[in-house]
Amino acid sequence: MLRLIRRGVPVLVAGLLAALASEARACPFCGPQGTTLTNEVSQAPMVLFGTLTNAKQAANPVDFSDGSTDLLIEQVIKKPTDPKALGDGKKVTLPRYVEPMGKAGEYKYLVFCDVFQGKLDPYRGVAVKADCDMAKYLEGATKLKDAPAGKRLRFFFDYLDNADAEISTDAFKEFANADYRDYQGMAKDLPPEKLARWLGEKGNDFRVGLYASLLGHCGKPEHVKVLKDLLEDPQHKVNSGVDGVLAAYVMLQPKEGQAYLQAILKDPKKDFMHRYAALRAVRFFSQYRPDLMSKKDCAEAACLLLAHKDMADLGIEDLRKWAAWDKADRVLAVKDTPAFEVPIVRRSVLLFCLQCPEKAAKAYVDEARKKDPEGVKDAEQILEIEATPPPAPPKKDK
Repeated sequence: MLRLIRRGVPVLVAGLLAALASEARACPFCGPQGTTLTNEVSQAPMVLFGTLTNAKQAANPVDFSDGSTDLLIEQVIKKPTDPKALGDGKKVTLPRYVEPMGKAGEYKYLVFCDVFQGKLDPYRGVAVKADCDMAKYLEGATKLKDAPAGKRLRFFFDYLDNADAEISTDAFKEFANADYRDYQGMAKDLPPEKLARWLGEKGNDFRVGLYASLLGHCGKPEHVKVLKDLLEDPQHKVNSGVDGVLAAYVMLQPKEGQAYLQAILKDPKKDFMHRYAALRAVRFFSQYRPDLMSKKDCAEAACLLLAHKDMADLGIEDLRKWAAWDKADRVLAVKDTPAFEVPIVRRSVLLFCLQCPEKAAKAYVDEARKKDPEGVKDAEQILEIEATPPPAPPKKDK
């Protein structure tokens, strides 16, 4: 990726805000991936695609912000507000020296431009192989920018295995920045054999969660073997995508998959990250798919962690957030286990009891208030902070 120096600030700020906004919506099985090219195009005043030629250096060869380079325009990805900025539409001169890459004609460039004081101000450039699908990809993505989420994501699915890393990574970002419900409906019509193949390919580790969850919607019972092979592979037991693999197992074989999930949560000898992935899968079903794993089953699964010194607090916190007050006796029983020796576990029990309407929970709080009034006050402040709504975004100037 080639970066060009930028003088203007507004688009940079807009891109940052778009990145922050995208983190609010995210695939439950993907890590945050940042701003997509589609968003960048949307924010940019002008985006061009073509070949760079006639690069001229300034007197000071170290100063790349001076000099000039011609861009032979092959496609206007986004037209500027002022059509004069495009000149004759065939060639523009960029006020930057861009050092040539590779052999002549080997690379083409996606160039993001602003118009600064009446002149072109290129602030970002992406170098891609000349035979890549970048122009086609962005043209299709731009046309679908206002289409329903499912239709957009079906378009991006076909580019997940594109030969150009810039394109395939961007297509993955589109899924990573989407909510599960955005692709839930379209996933049932995806090609399962392609997803199964992708799951078996090296280099896709950070995409395992997404690919597996998609397979869970369109796959068949025989695809469970693909998922189990991943789960039994020691290399994948510490990856973040394991939650997606476990979720897909339950989708394809609900009874068998839940038993497998529960066995992981029940065993304190399992690796922490493996048990945490199982808990994340349970959280997914609680939030999105109670039709496959009921709220009651999710609460029972969280209870399996209550005897684990390193995870009891996580199970208790989920029970509290799910308002599973019928599990108060199970939470209070933690007092008689080694897990209660851990301060964060004791605090989780207190937080649960502060909100639980059960008599036993209220009695626990009363006793705690006598023994440690400051500790109870601190816990109450935590709950107050949780209940405080986030500040409203600033109003735009009219």
